[in-house]
Parts: sequence; C-alpha cells; structure tokens
Amino acid sequence: ANALSGLGLQPGERIATLAWNDYRHLEAYYAISGSGYVCHTINPRLFPEQIVFMINHAEDRYILTDPLFLPLLEKIAGQTPNIEGYVVLTDDAHMPETSLDNVQSYESFIAGQSADFAWPRLDENAAVALCYTSGTTGDPKGVLYSNRSTLLHAYGSIAPDALNLSNRDCVLPVVPLFHVNAWGIPYSGMMAGAKLVLPGPKMGDGEALYQLLENERVTLALGVPTVWLGLLQYAEKAGKKMHALERTVIGGAAVPESMIREFGENHDVVVIQGWGMTEMSPLGTANTPKAGMETLSRDEMYALQTKAGRGIFGVEMRIVDEHGNELPWDGEAFGPLQVRGPWICSDYFKLEGAAGSHTEDGWFDTGDVATIDERGYMQITDRTKDVIKSGGEWISSIEVENTAIGHPAVAEAAVIGVAHDKWTERPLLIIVAEEGQDPGKEDILGWFDGKIAKWWVPDDVVFVDEIPHTATGKIKKTALREQFADYRLPTDT
Repeated sequence: ANALSGLGLQPGERIATLAWNDYRHLEAYYAISGSGYVCHTINPRLFPEQIVFMINHAEDRYILTDPLFLPLLEKIAGQTPNIEGYVVLTDDAHMPETSLDNVQSYESFIAGQSADFAWPRLDENAAVALCYTSGTTGDPKGVLYSNRSTLLHAYGSIAPDALNLSNRDCVLPVVPLFHVNAWGIPYSGMMAGAKLVLPGPKMGDGEALYQLLENERVTLALGVPTVWLGLLQYAEKAGKKMHALERTVIGGAAVPESMIREFGENHDVVVIQGWGMTEMSPLGTANTPKAGMETLSRDEMYALQTKAGRGIFGVEMRIVDEHGNELPWDGEAFGPLQVRGPWICSDYFKLEGAAGSHTEDGWFDTGDVATIDERGYMQITDRTKDVIKSGGEWISSIEVENTAIGHPAVAEAAVIGVAHDKWTERPLLIIVAEEGQDPGKEDILGWFDGKIAKWWVPDDVVFVDEIPHTATGKIKKTALREQFADYRLPTDT
C-alpha cells in the first residue's frame, strides 16, 4: 500500500492485475482496494484484443502481472498507451528479461517501504474492484463493485444457508481471482476468519489439486465443473479418497448428478451448487437443504442438488413471461430470470443508462431462462440465446446435456439447435467420449429413454475430440453453432 501511494494516482483510478492465485496477488488485491484505488482483475485466457479493450476502457495506469504473462503484455504494449509501468509478481532473482518499459519486480517495488500504513477512510459507495464480463458476444462489459456491495455480498456468502463459512474452515478457491474476485472468497473467507489456501497456476491438474487438498486439510473448495472432473478422474485412477474435504461449491455451469453422486458416495463430500453472474458479485443462489428434508432419500437429495438452489439472503428472484408478467413458483412454469439486490449492478461501467440490462421497475435481466419450484429452488433451464425452439415448444439444452453426461462413456456433452425444415430446430448432441470408451449413437440415444421427454431426445449424435470453451470455462456454443451451421440432420428429409 505504501509503494502504491507513491505512484501519484488519484482515489478511484484503476490498477490492473494479470495473475494466478498466489500470495503476492492477494496482497496486491487488498493493498489496491484498501488504498482507495480500484483493483481491475484481467482474465489472461481472453483474446489479446479483448485484453487491450479492457485495459484501455478501464484506463488502467499500472499493471501487476505474473512473469508468465510478460510475453502477452509485450505483444500488446503498443496498443495500451495509458499504462505507465509494470510490477512483476516475483523477486529480482527470478525476474525475466523483458522489452517492456518501466518494469520492476514486486519485491523490489515494496523494498524499503514501511510496514505501517494509515489506511484511509473510504466512502462505502466508492468503487473497490472492477471485473469485466467474458464478452462472448460483443465487447466485454465492466462491472464496478463498491465497498458497500462487496461487504454485503461477503455477509450474504458466509451465512449457514449459503457457503456456511467459519474460522474452523480451510478454504481453497480453485476459481481464479480474476473470475469475479474468486467468487468473493478473498472477502468472505477473511471475514469468517478462515484459512485461505491458494493453488497457483496448476488449477487444472487433478493430482496437484488432490495433494494440495490433502496436505492443507482443506474443508471447503470452490471451482467450475471441469476442475472437479480432473480431480475425480485422478482420484479414481489412483485409488485415492479425500479425507478432509467436507463440501465443494460448484458453479459456472450446471453440475451433472453423476458428479454430485461421485463426490457424495466415493468421498463423503457434499456438493453445494451455486449460481451467479459477474453482474451479481457473483453469488445469487446456493443449494442447501431446508428444514424437514432430512427424510428425503439419497436419490431424492441428489436430484434436488442438481438445481441452482435458493436465493441467498439479500437476493430477490422472479421469472416472467414474454409480457413481463410474473410466473408462479411451481417447478413447471419457466421464463426469463430476473434478480435484484444490494450487490447486483445497477449499470455497466461507462455505459450508464444503456438500455436492455434492467427492467423499468429495476430488475436485472440475467439472460437465463429458469424455473422455480414451490420450495424456492431455482433451476436454470438454458441461456435465453441457447434455448432450442422445436415446433413452437422449448427444449432445455442444459437438461439434455446433464442427462447425456450421466452416461458412463460420456466425458462431456453439448447440445445445440440445428435447422430443421419441419420443426424449425431440432437438438444435435455433441459428445466427447471418456478415455478408452467408444460408445455408439444408438447406445447414447437409448440412454435418454424414460429420462427426458421423447421429443427432447436429440435427432443425432456427433463425436468429437474436444468441445470449445470460453475463457471462463463455459461451453462456447457460438463456435459450435458456427461449426455445425450446415449440418443436415438425418430426420430432416
């Protein structure tokens, strides 16, 4: 913080970070925000042109970066005129060669600075952090978080019916710090007094993740489904069990029941499915049981856990029809999902008043289609742009995907709508098979019998080696729709 105060920045100006989850990045997190500046975390997995856009749009003055990303910054340096200097998150002994101007190591940057700092009193409505949406369509949009919204989000997150955090926990955020502030864990974990374990860059390595979980006695871990898929595959092949882990929070994509079962039955780990968005700080729901559910069978509980959960305290939800009329919470009606609450954005950064994101009465339109049951459990049925309309009826690609993933020979599945002369659209199932497995189309299609409506069953199956993903780990359906734009279904005759 003392080093940052010598840079000549004004309160509210942005300092960017381009880094993995490690202690220097976390120190910078608190120093930047606590000094009155705005911490702008950048996702290094984005395309260079998107990173250039965000740096320039945010008007970042300095960048704190991992050594690994110096080549990327060198490549785009000529396109980011606002950047005055770089701090590399390492020491002088490990400082790499670079062509960038005004560069120094982190340890050199803070050397000689006092350990005492007079933290300023900050306006609770002043900005503390800036995150951008992944920008799958158009330029990324910036979302500013205030001191107030961040604090309230942390309060909501640690509650027993949310993440249930306490100082008895050891927390491992496998979700990167650049993904909506690691889902707020740097704030909620510290508020609860929990021990925080940071995984560094090896977040997709199942073996490294397992060793970290065991060695640090982690009780709560958070990440997207693909991270846990790698961990579970390693544990199965190596014959390992998880001994300290009590619960894992999974978000970013729908969690298949097969994954929930494997955690529960093989490792005695409870899965808490969560849902949220960059615009929501991000947590909006958490799937925890209500009183009286102790009588549910294991199968009933696993089925319940596939839902996104109930709104945590502070978050209101509603689903509406095409005219904006509120729909009932009956588990059957579904429509666009809208939310509001004290940590949900009111506008996008530098796009104040832009049309489309909010309703006239102040609800944020999430872009998701959902259903909410009579107990308050919400389930995403699709993104608005991914719903398949067949013969005038809607098909949930997410539900079809989750059913497909339950097949023992399927590692990953994606469903898209393909043009059909009679039905307008019909579902096409795209599959990555488990290693060593060679399932046939009929075997896969037969798997759906009795599990989903007959008219939801895909018209064809395509096997691929890899399914494209966005920088945040979600299936990139825009790329799949482009790839299969001219695909002719066997039923389209």
